[in-house]
Amino acid sequence: MSLKGKRILLGVTGSIAAYKSAFLVRLLVKAGAEVQVVMTASAFDFITPLTLATLSKHPVLSQFQKDETGQWNNHVELGLWADLMVIAPASANTISKIAHGLCDNLLSAVYLSARCAVMIAPAMDLDMYRHPSVLESMGKLRSYGNLILEAESGELASGLSGQGRMMEPERMVEAIHAFFSKAKDFQGKKVLITLGPTQEAIDPVRFISNHSSGKMGKAIAEAFAARGAEVFVVAGPTSQHFSEKIRVTHVRSAADMYEACQKIHSGMDLCIFAAAVADYAPANPAKQKIKKSSAELTITLAKNIDIADALGKAKSPNQIHVGFALETENEIAHASEKLSKKNFDLIVLNSLQDRGAGFQGDTNKVTLIHASGQRKTSELLPKSQIAELILDEIKNVPVWV
Repeated sequence: MSLKGKRILLGVTGSIAAYKSAFLVRLLVKAGAEVQVVMTASAFDFITPLTLATLSKHPVLSQFQKDETGQWNNHVELGLWADLMVIAPASANTISKIAHGLCDNLLSAVYLSARCAVMIAPAMDLDMYRHPSVLESMGKLRSYGNLILEAESGELASGLSGQGRMMEPERMVEAIHAFFSKAKDFQGKKVLITLGPTQEAIDPVRFISNHSSGKMGKAIAEAFAARGAEVFVVAGPTSQHFSEKIRVTHVRSAADMYEACQKIHSGMDLCIFAAAVADYAPANPAKQKIKKSSAELTITLAKNIDIADALGKAKSPNQIHVGFALETENEIAHASEKLSKKNFDLIVLNSLQDRGAGFQGDTNKVTLIHASGQRKTSELLPKSQIAELILDEIKNVPVWV
C-alpha cells in the first residue's frame, strides 16, 4: 500500500535512538507520505535538523517563534494538518509530559492540539522502561486512544540488554501501513455503543451502582470513529471524555439508557452493549433523603429492563449486536447462554479470574465467542488493542461478510 497523500507529523525527542528517525523519514517519503518534523531542544544533541529537513524536504520546527518579527509556528494548525502523528523516539521525559498534559515546548503543544491518531515509539534503558511511573504514563496514553509501538528487546546504549530499543523504522512503517489500510473499513456504518455503569436512586443522594469505568466502551468507540464509522454513545455516569467525532448522550439510570437507545436503535448497523447496566433498582426511591433511624434498612428492589434483550428482540436481519459478559465461574457456559438468549452475533467474555482484566484498569483479557460457537482468546493487552481485536472480529460475523 502506498502512503501517497498521507500527511505524517513526526516528533523527535532526546534519545540516542533519534538517529533512526532519519531512516524513518526516508522510508515514509519513499512510500509517498508528506512528512513534517518537529524536534525538542534535547533532540538536537543526537541528530541535526539539517539531516531531517533534507530527508523530509520541509524545514524542521522546534520553537514557537520563527523569527524576531513575531512570526510563529502555529501548533494548532500543525495538529490539524496531520493524518497521523508519530513520536519516535519518545523519551521517558516526553512520555511523562504528554501523559499529564504538560506543555512547555512546541512538540507537546502540537500533541495536545492533534485531532488525528497518535503513535508513540518509546526508547529508553530497560530499567527506565519498566519503572512504575513510565508504565503509568504509557497506560494513560493508551487510555487516551494513543497507539504505543512497544519497544523491542536487544542491546541498549548503556551496554545492558533488554526491552527498551525503539521499534525499528521498517516495522514502524509496517504499523503505519496497517493503520491506514484499515482506517476506513467501517466507513458509512452507524454504531451505537452503551458504556459505563448505571446509577439507580435510593433517595436524592444515594444510589446503587457498580465499578464500571467505561474505559473499554470508550476504547471501542474511539476505534470505530478512527476507522470511519459514525458513532453514537449512550454513556452512564463516567469520567471518560470523547473525541469530537463521537456523539454522546449522557444518562444515569437503566431506564434512561433504554429510552435513549430505543430512540436510535432501528437506524444503527451495529450495536455494542458494553455498559454494566444494573439488574435491579429500588422499587420505591424516596423523594427525600432517608434519615438514619434504625440499625437496619430494608430496600425492596425491582428488576430493571434488560436493554440488550429488549433490543435483541427488535433486531433486524441486517443488524449486528455485540454483547459483553463479566463472569466469575463457568465463564464460557454462562457467556454462551447469554449470547443465545439475547440474540447476539458475538459476545465478549471477561473473567474476574484473570488478573488485570475487568473494571477500572487499562488492560483487559477477553474471549470472543461467535453465535456459531467459534472462540478466540486474547492475551492481556491494553484496552485500546482489545478494542481493535473486537472490531476485527466483528468483520467475521456472517451478517457483515
